[in-house]
Order: sequence, then structure tokens, then C-alpha cells
Amino acid sequence: MILTDTKERSRFIRFALVGTLGAVIDFVIMNILSHWAGMSLVLAGTISFTCAVLSNFTWNRFWTYPESRSRPLMGQLGMFFIVNAAGVAIRIPILHFFEPPLLRFVEGAFHTTYLTAEFYARNLTLATAVGIVMMWNYFVNRYWTYNDIDDNS
Repeated sequence: MILTDTKERSRFIRFALVGTLGAVIDFVIMNILSHWAGMSLVLAGTISFTCAVLSNFTWNRFWTYPESRSRPLMGQLGMFFIVNAAGVAIRIPILHFFEPPLLRFVEGAFHTTYLTAEFYARNLTLATAVGIVMMWNYFVNRYWTYNDIDDNS
């Protein structure tokens, strides 16, 4: 499928590019909310994830899977939301449990004048969560949310 089908590989690359934009949105908002607004990583990460999901849905519907618009917008958004809600359920424990050991690991090792061990630990934790959840999101969205695509088109 992805390895042998050029069209599917193109969809995956577009999905990954959309996800990269979503990750940038996710990281920027998480850092603003957690470092400058003083929110916990779990709360800041949940808000930033929601912003990224809205961006990802819009780009995936209109660019990655334009032929999937045979479904009503709100129905497809609901399906996308359910997949991503499951992604949040995967993500929150990663954010909660990975940060403390990563913080202990990077303390002293990556400290600079401008960036603290906490900054590195939070961003490494978020990067881990984003990578795991991206794989979940791609496969479930491709075969459920966007399964109305004709593979021969």
C-alpha cells in the first residue's frame, strides 16, 4: 500500500506535511502557554493539540484527501475529532509520565543561558507524543474518516 502505491505514498507525504504544520502550531502554542502563561504541560498541550487538530482537519480535507468531500463536513469533522480524541487519550499519559524522567535526564546536560532543562524535557516529551499519535492518526483517519476515497482515482 504506502510502499508500493504511488498515490497512497503521495497522500501519506501530504498528511505528514499537514502534520508538520500542525506540530509547529502545537509546539508554538504549547511553549507560549506553558512557559509564558505558566500553564501545566498537560493543559497547555491539550489546548495546543486542539488548535493543531483544527488546522490538520482543514488541510487534510481540502488538500490531502480532496476527493473525500463526498461526506458532509460536520460528519467528517466528527469522525476526525473522535480519532483525535483517542489521540489525546494516548498523548496525555505520555505528557504526564515522560516529562519527569526526561527532565531528570537532561538536567545539567543541555542547560544553556537561554534554554533550560525544563524546556528541553517538555519539547522532547511533546515530540515523542506527536510522533506516536501521528502514526495512530494517519492509519485510523485513512481507513475510517477518509475511507470514501476511490483508490483507483
